[in-house]
Amino acid sequence: MYLKLERSLSDRTVEAYLRDVGKLRSFAEEQTPPLPLEKITLEDLQVFITRTVKSGAKATSQARCLSALRVFFRSLLREKNITHDPTELLESPRLARKLPVFLTPQEINEMVKAIDRSRPLALRDLAMIETLYSCGLRVSELCGLRRSWLHFEEGFIRVIGKGDKERLVPIGPEAMRVVTLYMEEERVHLPRRTKSEDIVFLNARGGQFSRMSVFNLVKELARKANISKTISPHTFRHSFATHLVEGGADLRAVQEMLGHASITTTEIYTHLDREYLRSNILQFHPRAQKKNGSAA
Repeated sequence: MYLKLERSLSDRTVEAYLRDVGKLRSFAEEQTPPLPLEKITLEDLQVFITRTVKSGAKATSQARCLSALRVFFRSLLREKNITHDPTELLESPRLARKLPVFLTPQEINEMVKAIDRSRPLALRDLAMIETLYSCGLRVSELCGLRRSWLHFEEGFIRVIGKGDKERLVPIGPEAMRVVTLYMEEERVHLPRRTKSEDIVFLNARGGQFSRMSVFNLVKELARKANISKTISPHTFRHSFATHLVEGGADLRAVQEMLGHASITTTEIYTHLDREYLRSNILQFHPRAQKKNGSAA
């Protein structure tokens, strides 16, 4: 209840945190004698984390586990169930900063062309792709988008992101045009369901379009467009941010549009921009094309 109400974490994050704390509980019960909650020390947690690492857990899973333990023990301390927090000096693993995969504008155009306009709900599929790219939305934000959050007169949409944080995101004219067409020509003919009457993107039965369905749509369009990159709906978010940074957009503005809590998260797109520039130099600059010591 604390994770949901006070931390406003998503159901998936809550489940992951509970699972991680459950693993600690199993670890404590396996000790001889079993470790009671109030007796768990920093050393015990280090042994537990070492076991987690040896089990093959990725650095991201390790970091999430540590986050879950910190939140758990801090809540216990606040409720006075324990007298000290054993996670206070617990160190997190260093996470490698991977440069995200992104699509070029041409690749996005090819995916848009790959949508079969003769199929039912083709406008919906087109509207979802355009909205993902135009607004840099997470897939959960796209699926949860509501009609009452569309403020096309002002050129913005309202988005509820991670931690139930609200933000206003600009939406481009092409995305607005296609979403309006979908609403007027396709959505009006779909079955009406009380729970999804305000949801923008619906399936053929009138229910909310699922995240997995968006994932499958993106994969299918990438295949039809002969794009070999491993992509997902999130790739459009990376592409949105990358193209903004490449175009000279202010990093703070990009952070605001993406809904990043920290500018550090957004800064990865400046690294990607530099890597992109470097790859172009290596590919096209005459002095970078030397081979076997011979000048170009």
